[in-house]
Amino acid sequence: MSMLTPPGMGGKYRITGDKYPRMRRPRRRGRLVLLTVACAALLGVIGWGTLQLIDVFTGDGRKASAAGSTAGCTTKATASSAAPAAAPLAPGRITVNVLNATPRAGLAKQTADELKKRGFRIGQVGNATKAYDKKVPGTGVLLGPASALGTSLPVLATQLPGAERRTDAARKGDAVDLIIGTGFKSLAAKPDADRALALLARPQPTPTAQKKSC
Repeated sequence: MSMLTPPGMGGKYRITGDKYPRMRRPRRRGRLVLLTVACAALLGVIGWGTLQLIDVFTGDGRKASAAGSTAGCTTKATASSAAPAAAPLAPGRITVNVLNATPRAGLAKQTADELKKRGFRIGQVGNATKAYDKKVPGTGVLLGPASALGTSLPVLATQLPGAERRTDAARKGDAVDLIIGTGFKSLAAKPDADRALALLARPQPTPTAQKKSC
């Protein structure tokens, strides 16, 4: 080994000039950069957490209490009394044609007389037309113009609750028909019919907008 070779170098380096090579290890700059970034991220997290705590103890608490108060609100539906869209007519303003669709003679006149006692106006009394004669298996059919669906027919139905209600759009006038069917026995008892009339004339409550109470 040459005299100019520094000890411990194993002959790897040879001095060719008048200066020795630098023996310091290269700096590990990568670790320094990573450490710097980690410190900056940690400081950011600490700062964000501090701001959140400040918000909780200053302003956001009010938002939380407001949200909690609305959670306990209850919704109530109120009702108001209102008259029906089409008020039922009084029996004295309704003209009824009593028609018999059964083979039992005299049934139309008997029924018409009873309706007259109860305040109804009586129109035609006789046998039903071919369209209904012996073709009504139930207690009867109440037939009238379209306008009678919410006015005359409900009132007449209080006298014969089991009757079917029908309307004819092409029909003129305001008279209605009571067509007696084969299942007919008698009109409703007068006390029962009077109670039904009273309920029909009573205004029914209609729901209004819902209100919240907190």
